Amino acid sequence: MGEEWKEWAKALVSAMVSAFVILQFVVPTSVSGSSMEPNFSNRDYLLVNKQAYVHTGKPKRGDVVVFQSQLKDDEGQEKKLIKRIVALPGELVSVENGKVYINGEELKESYTKDSYTDGTVYTVRVPEDSYFCMGDNRAGSRDSRDLAVGFVKKSEIVGRVVFRLYPFDEIGWIRRD
Repeated sequence: MGEEWKEWAKALVSAMVSAFVILQFVVPTSVSGSSMEPNFSNRDYLLVNKQAYVHTGKPKRGDVVVFQSQLKDDEGQEKKLIKRIVALPGELVSVENGKVYINGEELKESYTKDSYTDGTVYTVRVPEDSYFCMGDNRAGSRDSRDLAVGFVKKSEIVGRVVFRLYPFDEIGWIRRD
């Protein structure tokens, strides 16, 4: 009985240490809503790399990120949102006639739901250390086009979405498009 107990204790300690180490680098999250369709759906279960931008890594256009927003959920807690980085610090971004422009050039986006971006954003410069983020389902997304979300500061980014765990038929690494 003593040896069996030691093996259980070793297994338990190993599991706890592994979980601690993993949670320092990865945070699980689930998608709520349809703002990232067709690429991510309601209840998709994802892994977010918390260390992606900690030291020298900088977010890139096309990265799918999770960030802390000022929007509130039903319990009054600040929501975490999942969106795609569209414009980088210092860039000029605008939305007109259903298209997104970065520094005056139309942004080619193969990942959007309808290839059309609702609303108008008059040309604005993305502040240093901030990003302009949008959902892939532009008609159903509250994102940087909405003043309640606005620019996303690097310090608000939880991390980059790197892996889908669920649904099982879509399990795998997330590519930057």
